[in-house]
Amino acid sequence: MTKIGFISLGCPKNQIDTEIMLKILTDNGYEIVPEDIQADIIIINTCAFIKSAKQEAVDNILDIAWLKKNHSLRAIIVCGCLAERYKEEVLKEMPEVDAVIGVFSLKDILDAVRHIEQSFTESPEINGKYMSFRSREEFEPGGERVLTTPEYMAYIKIAEGCDNKCAYCVIPEIRGKYKSRRLEDIIKEARELADIGVRELNIVAQDTTGYGIDLYDGYKLPELLNKLCEIENIEWIRLLYCYPDKITDELVQVIKNQEKIVKYIDMPVQHINGDILRAMNRNGGAQAIRAAIAKLRENIPGIIIRTTVITGFPGESREQFGELCEFIKEIKFERLGSFVYSREEGTPAADLANQVGEKEKERRQKLIMGIQERINYNINKKNINKIIKVLCEGFDKVGEIYYGRSGSDAPEIDGKIYFASKRKIKEGEFVNVKVTQVLDYDLYGETVL
Repeated sequence: MTKIGFISLGCPKNQIDTEIMLKILTDNGYEIVPEDIQADIIIINTCAFIKSAKQEAVDNILDIAWLKKNHSLRAIIVCGCLAERYKEEVLKEMPEVDAVIGVFSLKDILDAVRHIEQSFTESPEINGKYMSFRSREEFEPGGERVLTTPEYMAYIKIAEGCDNKCAYCVIPEIRGKYKSRRLEDIIKEARELADIGVRELNIVAQDTTGYGIDLYDGYKLPELLNKLCEIENIEWIRLLYCYPDKITDELVQVIKNQEKIVKYIDMPVQHINGDILRAMNRNGGAQAIRAAIAKLRENIPGIIIRTTVITGFPGESREQFGELCEFIKEIKFERLGSFVYSREEGTPAADLANQVGEKEKERRQKLIMGIQERINYNINKKNINKIIKVLCEGFDKVGEIYYGRSGSDAPEIDGKIYFASKRKIKEGEFVNVKVTQVLDYDLYGETVL
């Protein structure tokens, strides 16, 4: 049987697509191998959101192309956002690629593999390159999958595509209009995840707060969350990719009142200057951002707000950047990431005048992160001597210490809590940790009864 390797790039939403393809192939008897050099076929699920993501995808394809030329690898399949956006360029400029699959065609992965297997025994010129690019209308989000996350946590995607049309973003072009999954399908998947040991659900979509608007008579995220909270054995539910203009009173009350929903929300604001937000085509503007923050903090004491901001958007003056810095100092976000603006062809922002230079964009990003580092340290200091519920993620053999996350920390993007324990702790086990030290963005402590 053909051996298959996977490389999954980009965000958790892309990771879920990889997991669906893994399920399709393993159900049909294919062996998935952990090392690239062991594979007959390697599938690269790519991202193309910003310039650095595209470069990472191209670098991976070229690395695997070298493996194909110099070792036993026989074929390369490229799928995901880069494939969808640059299908012709991928095949033209990378002749080592044998198949290209768009984002709405991921369930055609079995056909692609079988087509390539046929070319192993027949002339490749006869079979040609495999391509599959279905329309959004043919695509149904969701599907059974093989988890690539630790067994105690999973991402669950509730919608595909986006309707927000931010001026800098290519997602609507690549992924199409917003398309919610049926509520009953999401609940069924969540129950199945709970049955196999998942304790933490991380809710993802391009815009989770828009859930249901295309299927039902309004936004249905609160209803979905209430139903998810009824599932036994799920202990943490986390909201990622929320939009400020859709933080409704109903949603805030659900987050506040449901114990299983961690008091954490990922809500990218991107900027605070009104002119920049309008140029970005961000819904609601500065008023919506401030109103959402106030609503969350007034109603949910201790809420952790994670956000992202963009530095160097076209036309961003020093004064406007200064306004963003002062806003961050004022609000003191518990978690914040900063990204330099990426000029993406085909987006309205790419054609705007007064593009900011790369060095200046990077300088501004470093200034923002310097501000946030001080904010984070002061916030973390307040946790000293507090007892925090921690999900153990493993044991560091070098440091001889356990590590994990609190409800205040999302997987892969936020800090860790390192802790000592007199008894053995299993991965996926919840423990109480008394914090004794601050380690930059991380905390240190010891388990308590």
